[in-house]
Amino acid sequence: MHIETECCHQVGELFPTSSPPKEKIRWRIVPRGRIAMLSVHTCPLAMLGGKNTGGMNVYVRELSRQLGARGWQVDIFTHAENMARPLIVQMSENVRVIHIVAGPVRHIGKNELYHYLPEFTENVLRFATLEGHTYDIIHSHYWLSGLVAQALREAWGAPIAHMYHTLGVMKNAVARSEAERELDIRIRSEAQIARAVDRLVAATPIDRAQILEHYPADPSKIEVIPCGVDLDLFHPIPKREARRLLGIPDDHKLILFVGRIDPLKGIDALIEAIAEVVRREPAWRERLCLSIIGGSAEDAAQALTAEMRRLHALRAELDIEDVVTFLGAQSQETLPYFYSAAEMVVMPSHYESFGMVALEAMACGTPVIASDVGGLTYTVQDGVTGYLVPPRRPDILADRILELLNDVERRREMGRNGVKRAERFGWPAITRQIERLYAELRILA
Repeated sequence: MHIETECCHQVGELFPTSSPPKEKIRWRIVPRGRIAMLSVHTCPLAMLGGKNTGGMNVYVRELSRQLGARGWQVDIFTHAENMARPLIVQMSENVRVIHIVAGPVRHIGKNELYHYLPEFTENVLRFATLEGHTYDIIHSHYWLSGLVAQALREAWGAPIAHMYHTLGVMKNAVARSEAERELDIRIRSEAQIARAVDRLVAATPIDRAQILEHYPADPSKIEVIPCGVDLDLFHPIPKREARRLLGIPDDHKLILFVGRIDPLKGIDALIEAIAEVVRREPAWRERLCLSIIGGSAEDAAQALTAEMRRLHALRAELDIEDVVTFLGAQSQETLPYFYSAAEMVVMPSHYESFGMVALEAMACGTPVIASDVGGLTYTVQDGVTGYLVPPRRPDILADRILELLNDVERRREMGRNGVKRAERFGWPAITRQIERLYAELRILA
């Protein structure tokens, strides 16, 4: 659970110059330094499940925590979009979140935020000057941050490590309408970033291959370093205990989806698959529940998003409103109980660069049924930790769901295999790989 130490400074005031006291530092692989972690369009402190919050938020937050615990000074720069939140939040040891004012202090869509990048960059430089800081590494996330990173490098001379997290060309390849397509400016920017930065971080070999296929990247500058998982938080909880705490009856079976409410996630195919399951075996209708975790607070308080409205309408059309429930966003601390209580987690995405939810579920000992796309083919081992199915095939998805529902021993075996696989992705091990990358960059600087 993150700790926020609220500074009294509000939007428009100068940034404080004090830093938290340092504690005793353990031995580390490389000399410590100061890192500018850029997450322009989304804050690592934001509630997960909203329009722009997901695996990248977790990645930036957890990597920064690990680096801070190992003695690095990490400043995470993100767009200020909440008047009530302090400009500077002490997130953990040696790690601060710096909310940079650029344009309106409210949520701004990613494409609109692009126009405020010069102001964002100017205010990051102003902050660094006021505090008298220089940075040894710039680590940028997503294309907007990659553009800011290049301007900062001109001022600081620090090398850039960049991670796309998703690729615009891959999202366009699976878009079903013009509204789902990424703008040309993103595609052009990602290509320019590939040429300009010092290192690119790919989450999987598949991610690396897709970068090389679509963008002018130097193969020698791409490092494959997977995403991590917090094994202290995500671990098996006895199913009966988890179900009791969540109020799930003993005779009910929980199927779980966790992620953003976004057409890219393929939730419609999952709802159609559940309708097919209860059509084939009506006895499951009274004992089966698909719980969909995701959606921002504004979805509950105000009008539903277009995608949420579409999914609600589909649920009603298929007459399974008693089987499918929308739970909204849930805290990270609650998710291990949902994962452990579930018979399976389903990820029917059209595209995923990695699939962090799959890793979290496996760490909790829960089988994963996922689309046979992108990073999911690397994260989920077909027939071992779960199943891979073709995207947009609710009939095949229903086959696999029924197979696991009717085979408790298979579920248990896959769950045990998932725990073993997830152990390879603990954040300490992933952080050491990132540190080695930083060491190479500092030699080049």
